[in-house]
Amino acid sequence: MGLGGAGLLWAAGGKSMPGQTQNPMAMPTQTPSPNSAASKLEGIPLADFMVRIAPIALEIAPSRFISTIGYNGTSPGPLFRMREGKPVTIDVINDTDAPELVHWHGLFVPSEVDGSEEEGTPMVPPGGRRRYQFTPRPAGTRWYHSHAMAGADLHRGTYTGQYGFLMIDSGNDPGQYDKEVFLALRDWEPYFTDQMENEAAEGGGLGPQPERPTVLDTRPNGLEVTSQLFSINDKALGAGEPIRVRAGQRVLVHVLNASAIENRTIALSGHQFRVIAMDGNKVPSPQSVEVLMLGPGERIDAYVEMNQPGVWILGSTDDATRNAGLGVIVEYENQHREPQWVMPSKPVWDYTIFGTNASPARPTPEHTIDMVFEKIPSGAGQFNIWHVNGKPYPHDREFVLQEGARYRLVFRNRTDDAHPVHLHRHLFELVDVNGKPTAGLMKDTVIVPLYGRVSADLTADQPGLSLFHCHIQQHMDYGFKALFRYA
Repeated sequence: MGLGGAGLLWAAGGKSMPGQTQNPMAMPTQTPSPNSAASKLEGIPLADFMVRIAPIALEIAPSRFISTIGYNGTSPGPLFRMREGKPVTIDVINDTDAPELVHWHGLFVPSEVDGSEEEGTPMVPPGGRRRYQFTPRPAGTRWYHSHAMAGADLHRGTYTGQYGFLMIDSGNDPGQYDKEVFLALRDWEPYFTDQMENEAAEGGGLGPQPERPTVLDTRPNGLEVTSQLFSINDKALGAGEPIRVRAGQRVLVHVLNASAIENRTIALSGHQFRVIAMDGNKVPSPQSVEVLMLGPGERIDAYVEMNQPGVWILGSTDDATRNAGLGVIVEYENQHREPQWVMPSKPVWDYTIFGTNASPARPTPEHTIDMVFEKIPSGAGQFNIWHVNGKPYPHDREFVLQEGARYRLVFRNRTDDAHPVHLHRHLFELVDVNGKPTAGLMKDTVIVPLYGRVSADLTADQPGLSLFHCHIQQHMDYGFKALFRYA
């Protein structure tokens, strides 16, 4: 199958090393410098970084504009590159008429700057500004985004264009690649529907279902959010410039699912991804796969060996989603032909292959926390309500951690949705997925398959309040969250 036109390039050209960007016009980048803030507060030094929240218009396809809220005049916002362990200051300026929050996803930072109102981070008032100060860690691919509640307002929170990549460099990356590409998967113009999404098409309905209830809830489903317009970064498939490569190059691809709505599965026709990191953390067993599946909030780093000259499509494995914009063209040098899409022969995603099968040397968990996820169809009028352990948020001191203790979290999904669940300010180690064991795979967000079960071990090493939630905006807004506290 072919497709005319081109997709978006957000890449550095030539030999790329950590912390460097050879093509700043293609990828807006900020690294700490005395001049990185737009203005100087009287008597206060300039910040290392600045985030200005303001309305923007994106032309994601010729004469197809999206009105949204972005960062520093763009969406995605600028790539922030920081050095692990080196303190930074960030000024957030809110040029909108609604209070806002910026969450530093995947970082070990204090609750009061993490960017979650539930944890006690102050809102950035309309027309106001706040300064964040923290020491960035751990190293790896992180990101930043709005953490505002949206509810029934589809022009708030992660439905908007408020997000960007955040790279924390350790200084130990040997830079074994020729080009570095940043790709964010996005959906636009969300709307409510009473039609269920095809979870199986996005990898959420495959495999065993150990948590499937004996008797299913047959009440009519409430309204859910969906979309029919997509992009990679700020361009739909068929618009913008292609990712241009040369035969023999090794390309490092950073993929982020910045969607507010749905898990996504992508492939690059004719090529494989060599997965080396998930959520910014190196995987114990790098593997070559045909597809990547990411829930909202997840990131994957992978090498692609450019060894199949031609013009190819990198995009969603779901035909309707890809044809509605979720794709980009990859064009080899001196190749001028119709872009080709070839459906991968092995479209199955399995977290456990990236862990280790060796007997884990992990400490034995001292405690087990069961977390049961349930949906109450139309429990909030037109909308569903989501329960954790039989109730929506808040949970009054239900999840209390002892500092230094080891916990096993057992996520039991008794719903017909695949949920990408995220725990702020911590990493957890996957133990098993639907009963299949693994070890060593560290993550901050994981998809719990529909009617599935995932176990993960957590060391309580980040005192303070920590929000746990589904990273699908509507699910979080309608009860699917809980607050972890330290005793």
